[in-house]
Amino acid sequence: MKTEALPLEALEQAITLAHENLTGLIHHAAHGSQYVSIKYNKTLSDHKIRSSTGSMGDSYDNALAETVNGLYKTELVYSQRWASLTEVEFATINWVHWCNTTRLHASLSYRTPEEVITDYNHTHASQLAPV
Repeated sequence: MKTEALPLEALEQAITLAHENLTGLIHHAAHGSQYVSIKYNKTLSDHKIRSSTGSMGDSYDNALAETVNGLYKTELVYSQRWASLTEVEFATINWVHWCNTTRLHASLSYRTPEEVITDYNHTHASQLAPV
């Protein structure tokens, strides 16, 4: 996979959709050539996003990403025949939305990622509120 194809486009889309200051955000990725390229890392750097590429040969660094990738491939990509790349892209958008807003995750005490993030933000907002 070339950096300019899906990985860089996805990163740039995420940055554009964030609509917020991304300073201090940590981007986790594997050692794939597309993620350690100069162009990819320059994009991270331009937005003050830190790169956290796992150490060589350490499967634990990337376990979460690999788990999500495996679920995505098993549940969506390999579960049917696709007519076009565009069809896969739209199905992926829907799958990610479902996974984040509806799917219950055992590792999150059977809550959705959206619920966990909302709880986290409420907790931190109350802690940061002026007295």
